[in-house]
Amino acid sequence: MCGFFGAVTSNRAVCQEIYDSLVSLQHRGQDSAGIVTFEKRFHLKKGNGLVRDIFSAKNMSRLAGPMGIGHVRYPTFGGDTSEDAQPFTVHYPYGIAMAHNGNVTNTDELSNYLCREKKAHLNSSCDVELILNMMAIEFAKRGVPDLEPEILFDAVEGIFARIKGAYSVVTLIANYGLLAFRDTHGIRPMLIGRRDDGNGKFSHATASENIALDLLGYTDIENVRPGEAVLFRPGEEPIRKQVTAGIHHPCIFEHVYFARPDSVLDGLSVYKARRRFGEKLAEKWKKTGLHADVVIPVPDSSCTAAGTMARALGLEYREGLVKNRYIGRTFIMAGQQARNSSIRKKLNAIPTEFEGKDVLLVDDSIVRGNTSRQIVELARQAGARKVYFASCSPPVAYPCIYGIDMSTRGELIAADRTVEEIRQWLGADFLIYQDTGDLLEAAKVEGINNDQFCSACFDGNYPTPDVTPEMFARISESRSRHHQQRHEGSI
Repeated sequence: MCGFFGAVTSNRAVCQEIYDSLVSLQHRGQDSAGIVTFEKRFHLKKGNGLVRDIFSAKNMSRLAGPMGIGHVRYPTFGGDTSEDAQPFTVHYPYGIAMAHNGNVTNTDELSNYLCREKKAHLNSSCDVELILNMMAIEFAKRGVPDLEPEILFDAVEGIFARIKGAYSVVTLIANYGLLAFRDTHGIRPMLIGRRDDGNGKFSHATASENIALDLLGYTDIENVRPGEAVLFRPGEEPIRKQVTAGIHHPCIFEHVYFARPDSVLDGLSVYKARRRFGEKLAEKWKKTGLHADVVIPVPDSSCTAAGTMARALGLEYREGLVKNRYIGRTFIMAGQQARNSSIRKKLNAIPTEFEGKDVLLVDDSIVRGNTSRQIVELARQAGARKVYFASCSPPVAYPCIYGIDMSTRGELIAADRTVEEIRQWLGADFLIYQDTGDLLEAAKVEGINNDQFCSACFDGNYPTPDVTPEMFARISESRSRHHQQRHEGSI
């Protein structure tokens, strides 16, 4: 899961607004970041770390030009990302820079095609390098003529035919403009907007979440449709084309965890969805007959649902866990060791909110279980009499192959355990999960039926047709090999 922003402005430097957009999208990736702009040539700066740590005043002044793209990265496999930071560039044909959010599922097939048949050399393990090289090949197939919109859209159609998985892509083409497109299932979010700069001039932009557009004054914000491409050129209105038919399957986990609560994705307010998650979970809690004195959220993604749940139950809502906001989101940290070492540094309990009380802890999800287990221990150390645990989402029992770092079943606590076994492992006095049906019903919005959401990590129903046991075996082998290489490199 990553975040991107791309803009074509009305003849003013774009680098500062790309920087500001990446700060607003930092929650989507904390491992690396990059910006590329164009003025006569590509100007690129990227590196490991947070946005604020990568870009200095000196290199910001070097990022010249009125159009560009930026990216924050969360690695699916973790580890060193010095070679995987986006955007990526190729200089033939035309000159193309690219960033994306998502995950390509037929990477082995594409890598073999590029390396063996096209004699390409790949420098990273990043999916966007595959998409970028395939885009260059699609352009070259057409004899490298002067660019016309239909040539670009034909190239995107070729991409859709060859590349499988979930991906939203923004492409910067030298001396030309931006090309944005979203895969035919629309699993990963993508939005566009326009800004009136006065004197009849307009800027246009695309982003992973609408908040990046809102904060920079963009209006008329719309979702890019599945299988659609949008072309932005300086001084012109965008050209939109439905390149191929799409069946919309937006990711439900965006609303559970990843997106900011002030975002609206595919017409669904993340904040309102999380409120309804809390309402549904409260209904289920009432059936248990258990008593709790206080509801305490695990900050931050669960706060909205926990507050709604507390009101529905007539219980006190207390922020008994204090978050150190200078520690990154533990779920998206690279590697389990990094996650474990950061959980205790990230959260601290206020003892007066726990002492002698039956506490109902509410979190957005339980994926690997390590964070939840340590939080239960923290609550007990703070003096809680009983520790109940509620998850706003169902058990995460299946791997995500679309860009979330839960790629193998062996990492998921719910893959081979019952709810009671998970409760015992967490050390909680009671454990309750949201039902899948309730989650999807809570997320229902006009234009999207609740059976259209991608909820594969909960129910195993993958929307793309290429999912096979052999694919999971390859992913598991690749992940094990990656961890072994990291271990050997650290000795």
